[in-house]
Amino acid sequence: MTSTLTDSAFLQACRGERPAHTPVWFMRQAGRSLPEYLKIREGTAMLDSCFRTDMVVEITMQPVRRHGVDAAIFFSDIVVPLKAIGVDLDIVPGTGPVVAEPIRSADQLAQFRDVEPDDVRTITDAVTALVGELGSTPLIGFAGAPFTLASYLVEGGPSRDHRLTKQLMYSDPELWHALLGRMAVIAGQFLRMQVEAGASAIQLFDSWAGHLSLADYETYVKPHSTAVLESVADLGVPRIHFGVGTGELLHAMGDAGADVVGVDWRVPLDEAVKRIGPGKAVQGNLDPTTLFAPTEFVHARAAEVIEAGRAAEGHVFNLGHGVLPATDPDSLTRLVDFVHSYEPADA
Repeated sequence: MTSTLTDSAFLQACRGERPAHTPVWFMRQAGRSLPEYLKIREGTAMLDSCFRTDMVVEITMQPVRRHGVDAAIFFSDIVVPLKAIGVDLDIVPGTGPVVAEPIRSADQLAQFRDVEPDDVRTITDAVTALVGELGSTPLIGFAGAPFTLASYLVEGGPSRDHRLTKQLMYSDPELWHALLGRMAVIAGQFLRMQVEAGASAIQLFDSWAGHLSLADYETYVKPHSTAVLESVADLGVPRIHFGVGTGELLHAMGDAGADVVGVDWRVPLDEAVKRIGPGKAVQGNLDPTTLFAPTEFVHARAAEVIEAGRAAEGHVFNLGHGVLPATDPDSLTRLVDFVHSYEPADA
């Protein structure tokens, strides 16, 4: 990693340092809110685009060019490594990932083999190409956390209540832990390949973990998320761990092995810092719907987030979840400019 890249504001903040400005990037910055994304995706299915080197590079670069963010997030989807090893699934427009044969028995686990380099060659080629284009801007690789991947596999698709997931978790813990153990291996392998191809940081998304109590998270999920994060600890890159609705889980998610804990908009960052405990940077946490308000309101709320983030050892500004499809891209560009130039009133 070059010294210029190492000195980037994003990586400094992830290490708990105080860069010259608060770094900012947005979850789902590469995608649906950008007209140039919609244009390049015309006629190409979501999963197909994730395996095309040229499209991955272009889509990942689009928000960097447009917004001037401090980090790029690799364009992909959390089910990509499962698709790469042959799992029968698809991303259905308007629905999300849909699995042909939901997991019901132990004999179905045989399909979850290791990820081999050739399975994701077009993807790692995209990472290498992106690193060359990005220069001093870091690239974040990512994977879905074991619980969220397992939930899709058990439910057969998105779920409001995760009834089938919890039913399996409670009624057959042996199968549950075997399934999550396989998901942890696959996620870890996919992350390692991204970093070895040049990614400067990784983020582990546990989108559905907020549906769990702390006790259930500790028992049924945390050991497997820990396994993923530990599997890439030797690579020396910052590890970000993020979930939605995880205010009660923040300490446990940090304790699973994160260097940076992502916080959604429900918990103020200064309160989140207390819950997480010392030794961690934080990422977040403007409500994505705030971007539909007048600019003055957006920037006032952003200032509150930046001020609350000063309680942490390092702060990466972000939304509390992904950019919504109807978001005006210009509002994101204005927000990046505001965060970069922000100075407290008493400065």
